[in-house]
Amino acid sequence: MKPLERREALWGLLFISPWLVGFLLFTFLPTLATLLLSFTNFSLASAAPLAFVGLKNYQDMLADQQVWDSLKVTFTFAALWLPVIMIVPFIVAVMLNSPSLRGSSIFRILIFLPYVIPFVAGVLIWQNTLAPDTGWLNEALRSIGWQNPPDWLNDATWIYPGLVLVGIWGIGGAVIINMAGLQNVPTELYDACKIDGGGWWAQMRHVTLPIMSPVIFYSLTLGLVEVMQYFLVPFVLKNGTGEPGGSTYFFNLYIYKSFFTFQRMSYGATLAWLLFLVTLVLTLALFASARKWVYYAGDRNS
Repeated sequence: MKPLERREALWGLLFISPWLVGFLLFTFLPTLATLLLSFTNFSLASAAPLAFVGLKNYQDMLADQQVWDSLKVTFTFAALWLPVIMIVPFIVAVMLNSPSLRGSSIFRILIFLPYVIPFVAGVLIWQNTLAPDTGWLNEALRSIGWQNPPDWLNDATWIYPGLVLVGIWGIGGAVIINMAGLQNVPTELYDACKIDGGGWWAQMRHVTLPIMSPVIFYSLTLGLVEVMQYFLVPFVLKNGTGEPGGSTYFFNLYIYKSFFTFQRMSYGATLAWLLFLVTLVLTLALFASARKWVYYAGDRNS
């Protein structure tokens, strides 16, 4: 490297050094520690001396029915949750980006406000909102003729739609991301589509969605990682019990209870690595599929 390049590189490392130190201390080293821990018998609930047990924790994990049940719960919820958090913010962003909408800045603020409210407080608000007897949502349903509205948070049939309703509360960040993408779509492409006789749907299909595909891919990747780590809402609503009928016993909740309730630290580390590997495989599959549907302007292979 030339002296000027070396000096620039050193200054760059200096400026990112706080992040590098934080990453090493609070991410990389703990991750490495959990990997080493998964090969031991370390447990706060046992007085047995620390010992290397090889793959025993992984063998126990494969034979643990609760692992597969909690993964099934996570994937079942993800199948409902991911389409909603992809479609709803996109539709809201399209509406807010419409030039015919009056007072769009006010609506943008109102949509984003719930995103900055502490999440636990929002969950508790929705717990009262979805209450079967006193919640305003069921009161509204009764007023339009639905005499026996759902028990959103206590019925295994309705618990996942109820959790989705709680999650929609915080879509403000996703709406902002989609709006930023929509505002970067060249208007001349819409004009060309109109000249060719394309209507609203043709513009959406042939212009908006292809140009927005990198943003959609970004949101889908974040949503996938987020849903695999889904924990806080069922923990606050059900205190980690998994009720009703185990339908809220998500895999991340099982990891938490293995660590802090059962105090099986080595087994909890093993479960955490399983979650990491499952998320990694799904993310790599998503990246592999992106070559077929994500369009990047200027990319000759697109």
